[in-house]
Amino acid sequence: MGLLLTLIGATGLSAQGAPAPANGASGLPLPRFVSLKSDRVNLRQGPGTEYPTAWVFRRAGLPVEVIKEFESWRQVRDAEGTTGWVLGSMLSGRRTAVILPWEVKPEGQQPLAVLRDDDSERARAVAQVEAGVLASIITCDGKWCRVSVGGFRGYIEQSKLWGAYKDEVIK
Repeated sequence: MGLLLTLIGATGLSAQGAPAPANGASGLPLPRFVSLKSDRVNLRQGPGTEYPTAWVFRRAGLPVEVIKEFESWRQVRDAEGTTGWVLGSMLSGRRTAVILPWEVKPEGQQPLAVLRDDDSERARAVAQVEAGVLASIITCDGKWCRVSVGGFRGYIEQSKLWGAYKDEVIK
């Protein structure tokens, strides 16, 4: 049973290794993954409302990576590698991920990832999920993540997600 909740336009990057965290102005580690709180978030060219809007994100829950902080502004990067500044209040600590965004095709059948009922390649398949689908992260052990996608819960290899660093443990 396939889930067809595709995210349009997510291409270009593979999963990244866990960087050595530094702390930003907020006291939180940099870089780190967060998600968008709203269906409309302006990505600005600089840290302030006087800077022009370069892009508008239109998907609440979309994961972004915070790479810099300046006062109440956060410089973020999306799964395609686009960077810009958003107001920190538009971001949530809720962890989400995009499944295989680097494999999304502009047209036609999308590649599939298997959601399993346990953290093993031999575990029973719960669902097949298209590249580009948004998942909520429940936990990750550094190799597998337990996620929620639509009405399904299961395990997927962490390397197939953009929104969790390689070997990162999420509790």
